[in-house]
Amino acid sequence: MMDDTITTLLRGVADGNISVDDARTALENAELTEEQMSSAIDHGVFNVAEPGTIVSASLAPSGASYLTMFFMAWGLFWICYWSFSMVYGLASGWDQQQLSFHLAMTFTTLIMVGIIYLKYILPDTIIVKHAQNKFIPEHQKDWREYKW
Repeated sequence: MMDDTITTLLRGVADGNISVDDARTALENAELTEEQMSSAIDHGVFNVAEPGTIVSASLAPSGASYLTMFFMAWGLFWICYWSFSMVYGLASGWDQQQLSFHLAMTFTTLIMVGIIYLKYILPDTIIVKHAQNKFIPEHQKDWREYKW
């Protein structure tokens, strides 16, 4: 977690512990050169992470929105509707075209709910793994010719 001065001041202002004027006064004489600013911006973006590092983002604010929750409930309703009506159709002897339509609608709704879940609810987690290249270029010093 970052505990630099600016982050501490921003969190204090957000919590209400530090006033905006006090934060401005604390940062009044702070100066950055263009190189320092660009290196600070590029620090978390372009640095190579160590193997095994878990990079994780928190839940997006839109994941807890009412629209997302409504869409998930709406999708769950329609998934149950199409799948249970397909089961009913199987028991009642519906024709194959009608059953395949209900199955397709079930899968389509399930895919839409899955996309919304992956996009807006599931946090991004990346486990950094570095592997060797799969393609090995031909170098004379790397190749040995074994004779029997």
